[in-house]
Amino acid sequence: MSTAYLFPGQGSQFVGMGKDHYDSNPEFAKYADQANDILGIDLKKIMFEGPEETLKQTEFTQPAIFLHSVALFKTLDAKPDMVAGHSLGEFSALVACGAVSFEDALKIVRRRGQLMQEAGAQNPGTMAAIIGMDDDVVEQVCEEASSATGKEVIAANYNCPGQLVISGYVEAVEKAVEIAKEKGARMAMLLPVSGAFHSSLMQPALDGLREQLENLEIKTPDCPIYSNYTAEATTDPEEIRSNLLDQLLNPVRWTQTLRNMLAQGANSFVEVGPGKVLQGLVKRTERSAEISGHQ
Repeated sequence: MSTAYLFPGQGSQFVGMGKDHYDSNPEFAKYADQANDILGIDLKKIMFEGPEETLKQTEFTQPAIFLHSVALFKTLDAKPDMVAGHSLGEFSALVACGAVSFEDALKIVRRRGQLMQEAGAQNPGTMAAIIGMDDDVVEQVCEEASSATGKEVIAANYNCPGQLVISGYVEAVEKAVEIAKEKGARMAMLLPVSGAFHSSLMQPALDGLREQLENLEIKTPDCPIYSNYTAEATTDPEEIRSNLLDQLLNPVRWTQTLRNMLAQGANSFVEVGPGKVLQGLVKRTERSAEISGHQ
């Protein structure tokens, strides 16, 4: 029996996240206190008290979700057979499988959040959810919209069958939403995000993060980690490093990741972190999968 541990990404945050764990679990509290010291900001206060507008800023959202996920995982005494994380969650997964230290990952996640927020301001773009369409149809919609506007829009998050997120220049994303509706999408709507994540518009973030990632100490993980970029398992530190860089400009292949985990023996999934988003995606990818969570 193989158990896969999954870690959520941006969008799972909420004001009050982690407060109950902090008050009741000394191990969780230890990591939360450490995070404040390492970053030199009161991340706990933002998580526990908000305001929501501050927590929603990418530079705070990312370290908040990472801290919640990793601190909670550290309280479980868990031994995963395989791990994966959705976008930002890949860093939580790297700590969970012993490839990267908590401190190193936290610093990079904070910087990643800042750089992605800056890239969103520098290269204004947006994202949209497309529901009720096959992957290849959504890809075709993006091609048509890019062709019509002369601007990039791509499928950025393959979340589960029939649920994709597209990303790119505002004009191109709006055109894609229009085309998707014409082609019969059950839903096509713009998302309230601060940038076109997982597209070429994040190039400034990649440039800013490259040196830090190249100098990051990555050890051989205790179990395979599935990459967002390839949807494949790896235990090779240099491949992990390369995948983390490629992840910023390329789609999150979550549907493909889950299918590969299932094909390679996962029969139980555990989501660790705020919210239950990934539990829902597992169920919509494989109805018979056993899924639970620690929030």
